[in-house]
Amino acid sequence: MDMNFLVTTFQQILAVLPTTLALFALCVPIGAVLAMLILWMRMSANPILSGLAKTYIFFFRGTPLLIQMFLIFYGLAQFMFFHLPPMWWVLASRFWTAVMCLAFCTAAYSAEIFRGGLLAVPAKEIEAARAIGMSGFKLLRRIIAPNALRQALPAYSTEVVLMLKSTSLAGLIGVVEMTGVAQAVGRRTLHEVATLALTGIIYLTVGFLAILALGWVERLLSPHLRFMPPSAQTPRTIVG
Repeated sequence: MDMNFLVTTFQQILAVLPTTLALFALCVPIGAVLAMLILWMRMSANPILSGLAKTYIFFFRGTPLLIQMFLIFYGLAQFMFFHLPPMWWVLASRFWTAVMCLAFCTAAYSAEIFRGGLLAVPAKEIEAARAIGMSGFKLLRRIIAPNALRQALPAYSTEVVLMLKSTSLAGLIGVVEMTGVAQAVGRRTLHEVATLALTGIIYLTVGFLAILALGWVERLLSPHLRFMPPSAQTPRTIVG
């Protein structure tokens, strides 16, 4: 193994980086929109809607993403009902099936993260807003949503980075992405460790950039933390 091999392999893996980024860029916003819908159902007073949301969350959080991909891509195609448009337009494409599988999975986790942020909004702030005549959409926009987003963002940032890494599973249903290409090159050249290490470096770089972007958003939503040292941002632990 020489430098020539490493450079050539790196270029081969980098050539399919746009596919990985496309999977990531599509599944996260689609998953966020689905999560909002599931959150609304989960918080609904209607027991049927709430029960459906709980079942959805239980299934997608309780089963491996790989099994979900196999069940959706190979399993649903066995039923003629799913051969009808627009469902078949998705299932006929390995790429779009992977996007939807990733979105369905992250929606379950994100819905619970958003619910935690929503429940963490201080009740006194809501009561104070109502006392000055704020209600409905204005209350949601000015008080509830900003507070809930600030509370949920640290955990949601972790989920976003996790979805970037989860795109590597798309290769198992035939999507040509970085991990799949790295494994193919590694098996062909018998240098699997080197090719996977190069892939890991690319994931690490993209993940680092995503973390920086999410950290910037977190500081944007929390102006009071912008100029504080890290030690002042962390609550002191009370010890006996």
